[in-house]
Formats: sequence, C-alpha cells, structure tokens
Amino acid sequence: MDQNAVFEPDRAAIDICSLCGAEPVRQLVAVDSKTFWRCDKCHLTFLSPEFYLSSEDELARYLLHENSPEDHRYREFLSRLTDHLIPKLQPGARGLDYGSGPGPTLSVMLEEAAFPMEVYDPYFAPDTAPLDHPYDFITCTETAEHFHFPKKEFDRFDRLLNHGGWLGIMTEMLESDDGFADWWYHTEPTHVCFYKRATMAWIGEQYGWCVEYPRKNVTLFYKP
Repeated sequence: MDQNAVFEPDRAAIDICSLCGAEPVRQLVAVDSKTFWRCDKCHLTFLSPEFYLSSEDELARYLLHENSPEDHRYREFLSRLTDHLIPKLQPGARGLDYGSGPGPTLSVMLEEAAFPMEVYDPYFAPDTAPLDHPYDFITCTETAEHFHFPKKEFDRFDRLLNHGGWLGIMTEMLESDDGFADWWYHTEPTHVCFYKRATMAWIGEQYGWCVEYPRKNVTLFYKP
C-alpha cells in the first residue's frame, strides 16, 4: 500500500466530514492557531487538514514511542481493552492488530492468550498481505485518533471483520465541547480526529454493528 494514499490529507477538503461525508462542517474552536471542525451529523471533531503533519514528520513522532511487550505498565494500559474483549472471543479466534506501532505489544498479549494474530501498521508493519483475508476480531488501540480518512479505515474494518466478529477501539473520548481547548489529547500533533460516544454510536448504526462501552475510552463493536 502506498503510504501517501493513507496519510497525506487533502488539505483543501475542510468543508466535508472525513467520516460521514456530510457538508458543510462548522468550526468548533481555534486553539494555538489551529482550527478544529465539527460535523453535526456524526459528531466527529477533526483538525483542519492544513495542519496535518507530513508522512516524514509523522513517522519521526512515532519513533519517539518506547512501548514494548516488556513494559508492564504498557501491558496494564492495553489490558483496559483485552480484559473486556477476550471473554467475548471463541477459543482460537483469529485477530488483527491494526496500527501495531513500533513495538507491537497487544498482539503479543493476545497470542499469549492463545489467539493467533496478524499485525498491520502503515509505517512499522507495512506488508499489506494481512489485509487480504478476514478476521474474527480486530484491535485498534490509540490509533483511530490518527486517521486522516476515518471513513476509509472503518470501511476496511467492515470488510475485514467476519460476521460474529468484534472490533475493539481504544481512544480518548471527547466528553465536553466546553473543555476541548484545555484537553491534552489534541496537543499531540499526530492526533487529528476525535470521537464522542455519539460518534461511535453513529459508526455502529452506519455499519449495522452493535456497540458497547465497557470502559471510559474503550468501544467494542460486534458485527452480527
């Protein structure tokens, strides 16, 4: 897959929602000279594409991450998802960790729990072969906020997920528009789109998925 096709934004397309395609979107707030837009249909908030990092700068930020399977605190953080996902999986269910990052850890944890795993990451595991077959479950932790084109990514999840399968998303949820300017999550320059529970509910309705919120920043989708 061409990385640019995934990460390079259309810097002129600020009047159309990158998740649902609705138009027009409205300006929610400007913070530190950056403009954030809101879609009133799917409730997605996203950074104006003119402020998206280039692929080179984005990669440089990701290389600063020091996550690894040996980091017990990172494992504990990821267990916020696995503690709720694993009980829902059938023995031997086959999974994909999407956006595995420079130090894949979630896939290791799930393999330790006897679930065969594949990984995909546009920068660190760019082989697209894992995207050619379906899965019983997909995990996407601290990744959805980086999506320049979330519709394309969720369309892909729907294509890859077997009926009866689960999609686990972990991302900080936007709880209050009033507090957005002071919210730390948008200060990371690779974070470009932000979800409310209402956004996740819209996604579930769009794809015919059932939605659960087992923890504050965890969303589980079930594809009937």
